[in-house]
Amino acid sequence: MIMMSGPIENIRNIGIVAHIDAGKTTTTERILFYTGLLHRMGEVDDGTTTTDFDPEEAKRGITIYSAAITCDWHGTTINIIDTPGHVDFTAEVERSLRVLDGAVVIFSAVEGVEAQSETVWRQADRYHVPRICFINKMDRVGASFERTFDAMSRRLGAHPIVLQIPMGVGSSPKPNVLNGLIDLVEMKALYFDPESKGASVESVEIPDEFRPQAQVWRKRLLDTIALLDEDIFQLYAETGDVSSVQIHKLVREATIQGQLHPTFCGAAKDYIGVQPLLDGIARYLPSPLDRPPVDGTTTKKRGTGKETRWPRSDEPFCGLIFKIQADRHGDLCFIRVYSGILKSGSRVVNARTGKKELISQIWRVQADAREKIEAEQVSAGDIVGVIGPKEAVTGDTLCNVHHPLLLEMISFPETVISMAAEPESSAERKKLADTLSRLSRQDPTFNAKVSEETGQTIISGMGELHLEVLRDRMEREFGLKVRIHKPRVSYRETIREAIESTGVFIRQVAGATQFAKIKLRMEPFFSEEPIVIENKMKPNALPDELVAVLKQAVSDEARGGGLIGYPLMNVKTTLLDAEYREGETTEAAIQAAATDAIRKGIAQAGSALLEPIMQLEVVTPDEFLGNVQADLNARRAVITRSELRGDLSVIEAEVALSKMFGYATQVRSLSQGRASYTMEPLKYDEAPPEVLEAMMV
Repeated sequence: MIMMSGPIENIRNIGIVAHIDAGKTTTTERILFYTGLLHRMGEVDDGTTTTDFDPEEAKRGITIYSAAITCDWHGTTINIIDTPGHVDFTAEVERSLRVLDGAVVIFSAVEGVEAQSETVWRQADRYHVPRICFINKMDRVGASFERTFDAMSRRLGAHPIVLQIPMGVGSSPKPNVLNGLIDLVEMKALYFDPESKGASVESVEIPDEFRPQAQVWRKRLLDTIALLDEDIFQLYAETGDVSSVQIHKLVREATIQGQLHPTFCGAAKDYIGVQPLLDGIARYLPSPLDRPPVDGTTTKKRGTGKETRWPRSDEPFCGLIFKIQADRHGDLCFIRVYSGILKSGSRVVNARTGKKELISQIWRVQADAREKIEAEQVSAGDIVGVIGPKEAVTGDTLCNVHHPLLLEMISFPETVISMAAEPESSAERKKLADTLSRLSRQDPTFNAKVSEETGQTIISGMGELHLEVLRDRMEREFGLKVRIHKPRVSYRETIREAIESTGVFIRQVAGATQFAKIKLRMEPFFSEEPIVIENKMKPNALPDELVAVLKQAVSDEARGGGLIGYPLMNVKTTLLDAEYREGETTEAAIQAAATDAIRKGIAQAGSALLEPIMQLEVVTPDEFLGNVQADLNARRAVITRSELRGDLSVIEAEVALSKMFGYATQVRSLSQGRASYTMEPLKYDEAPPEVLEAMMV
């Protein structure tokens, strides 16, 4: 089936976002079934859903990669992106919301507003994305529509407006058995036929036992709606009612402006409430025409300026790459077309690099399947996959060669965890470097670098699950087996007291004598530079060229390691005297004497092991403060400050880096996923004896 986008006013570019296990993927699967795209629904538990097509997703039962898919609902083309809920993959949500016009935020009626619900809501706020809400899992034990609804206002600062209420939950003969829904706009009861898997929906009069409850919620709806328009307020005051046409119009306008968040409910797994949600997507969420035009920076002959692009076909082409996916035919770039027309076989320019790129193919992406666009082109407002760009990265702007425009890049959070990676054989080291480079291009929250100090390849990501998934991808897609383990901490050494030391070198080499004698002082010294070298020798004690050799030799030996083998820091070395013999004092002799002096000095002064100390800030709801503090105490952290920020507690602490591995996972576990933290290098400080003892075992 070739799917074509209709008129731009009938396009809805939406994301489905929520906390993990709220039911995003199941809801998406039902949407695809009811819109006719699927003839058989898959299940998350079976690993057979359309959007969780990656083997890792099927194995783990979670969404890892945002999946794009297009369907049609009564003449409205809906481009859907099903996003992950796990915090490790928050970048997938970030880049999706950057290019979407609207979002469906799903909440579990049992758990209510959860940690990742708060995160995605803030992300949507940042990009001013209009939202509608779906309270899912109304059939589960412990489900509460009102509790979840109230939490949306309280915890998110949302403005939900109820358009449906559940029928039967908590008040039916069988508690928590969802009989159906009540449509508060049309004041009808909706029943979803289980035999047809919900495809058949019956609209009937509201049963008498549910009518009083429906009237209470209907009044709340009308009271809110009436305040949006003076004429409607006057009409409501006179008649006590508002027509469904007027309700739909006002709700749509308020939703697009971010004033209201229409709220639906149901149980996607039991096929209840999905079709009304589809109606809500088409009715209330904006088309590309309803969204503000995009602004970018354009480079002109007279300098750099700002320019606006409207979502029209007669504007110069401009599109943003928001995701890159590895593909056997070449990397597939997901692109949101903001203006103009993009044609297959055309040349465009990458506004960031200034280089031209070829668009060899355009695909309508259907999760892991794809269909070529019949007309070989797409217009403003659409989302498609393209093959061809060679040097593009996530966040790049592709545009008309004669009208370059650079849109704002997508911002991603900093990585929070690092591990060391090495191939199983040295022969695969080059392949590992190429693979990591390709993965970094596809995933902006993953990076890899070689440590200059340890020689290890250090990979960094958003969490242990994130890195675990990437390791599995390396093996499955690239045939590369990689060992992952914690990186070695970059320890340092210093000396305990000031001493003077003399180094001597005298040796017969090929019948000639080589000689040098160096006297120096070493002392603890705090400076921005790890090693400070000062020359206080008498003038002409050594020729200038040998003074330079001596300084370099002292520096090299200090950086080479102390008694334990780690580089020295916080040390000042003063050159006091040198004994020079014409024809015998060579560069090699100076280097050897300097090494002897430094080693004797360290042994005499005594060595102390220094460990990197991090500045840590943890933000947590007050109810988890005790858990977080107890855990920090167990990690040898020194809490330097604590304060309240609104209803959140903030802890500032200093803690050894070696104690912070696994903290990203631990702090989420301690706070039910609601705490966050930032960490940055602060200083080096003396490590406790047990650290050194552990090294010597």
